[in-house]
Amino acid sequence: QVQLVESGGGLVQPGGSLRLSCAASGFTFSSYAMSWYRQAPGKQRELVAGITAKGMTNYKDSVKGRFTTSRDNARNTVYLQMNSLKPEDTAVYYCNFGTRVELAFGSWGQGTQVTVSS
Repeated sequence: QVQLVESGGGLVQPGGSLRLSCAASGFTFSSYAMSWYRQAPGKQRELVAGITAKGMTNYKDSVKGRFTTSRDNARNTVYLQMNSLKPEDTAVYYCNFGTRVELAFGSWGQGTQVTVSS
């Protein structure tokens, strides 16, 4: 059974940093791309960052230079380091997996809330 468990969210001031984690199980983690999505209140879920099985990364334009995604195949975990956070980054963040970064094969988990506010 596939499980994706996000953690690491919280309340942070503008300009601050957070590191999100996503622990995956139930599939061959190292064989799949992993992606981070977010959904702000009243908005559609959007793709924020992704990392291929080979470690290539890509990012939504608005987070380039501020967010970094990485993966630890030994721990079946993907990370999202978020720096220079802005109020518009406030959202629930989710991870998912697929054969390509833009695909989401798993069911959506509970996500982790990120709130950027002074």
